[in-house]
Amino acid sequence: MTASAPAFPNTAQTAWLVAEREIGSKLRSRVFVVSTLVLVLLLLGGVVWGGLTAASPPRTSVAVTSATAYAVGGIDALKVTEVATPHAAVALVRDGRVDAALIPDAASAGFDYAVIAKTDAPAALLQALAKTPRVQLLDHSGRNNVLRYLVALGFGVAFFMAASLFGSTIAQSVVEEKSTRVVEILISAIPVRTLLTGKVIGNTVLAMGQILLLVAVTAVGLGITGQGALLAGLAGPLAWFAVFFLFGFVLLAALFSAAGAMVSRQEDVGATIAPLSMLILLPYVLVLVFNGNPTVLGVMSYVPFSAPVAMPLRLYLGEAHAWEPVVSLVVLAATCAVAIRIGSRIYRNSLLRMGARVKLAEALARGR
Repeated sequence: MTASAPAFPNTAQTAWLVAEREIGSKLRSRVFVVSTLVLVLLLLGGVVWGGLTAASPPRTSVAVTSATAYAVGGIDALKVTEVATPHAAVALVRDGRVDAALIPDAASAGFDYAVIAKTDAPAALLQALAKTPRVQLLDHSGRNNVLRYLVALGFGVAFFMAASLFGSTIAQSVVEEKSTRVVEILISAIPVRTLLTGKVIGNTVLAMGQILLLVAVTAVGLGITGQGALLAGLAGPLAWFAVFFLFGFVLLAALFSAAGAMVSRQEDVGATIAPLSMLILLPYVLVLVFNGNPTVLGVMSYVPFSAPVAMPLRLYLGEAHAWEPVVSLVVLAATCAVAIRIGSRIYRNSLLRMGARVKLAEALARGR
């Protein structure tokens, strides 16, 4: 009876073996574990701080005139500033020096006074007044500017930290395998494309695991600290952020792997991945600077490298139509496919070339 030949793993199984190797090496890395714990603790601390702030809000500052001061006299929850004219009270609101102004209501004979606020009328003031006044908002954006900035900061930091950490790790791993000649052993057993696929899959699994952990910590923290309204508003955007991050990271992982294959020394990695690092840093900076500009955010939500940050923020702010994230995701997925194709060619053409940095034109050449 003839013994059957051992079954060799197929392409998918081989790619997963490489992915398992990548995952195992990262999970054994103290730097990776500590950095993940630090991110979780910082996020949890921010959520708890927000909950405590919401539970014990500071006194609401109100500008009044001599004609309206009687309405808020003796109320401890309010910090009252009396000014000479209604115009001066409104000016303090515009400058952000007070939360609201209480001025005589000249527009309607049914009220003695009106509340002027920037984005929303302070609940503490409305509850303290004997009569419900007419409310006039100076900024109709519908979202608190501080909360808008914090949400933008959260999405930006999560994307920037995860993408830059794993991206640079992928590039350094490729260079290490080249410099130690391990890659020559690997590609003698498995195809180059399969090796690249396994690396991308392994690091994507780790990055997505980290992002999902941060999303879960955010959701649980907001629920426990009684910030249910904020959690309800963030639930959809957080889910979209995870989906966009998946495609965005695969795009970046392919490019970082290609960049690492172009050099043979660890000291050359920084210069090679610098352009890619800028592609990660720019969305983080732009979303903080232009989070109050719907036009800029709208453009960013369709640019593949900034869409994972800009589109979830627009969804949270209510500035995106229901079809927009789908279209943006299609654009990102198409760009991801192109990046994988380009990255694969650069990786294949550069992986076995030692010495000086491989020029981009040579790495992109066909038939190597």
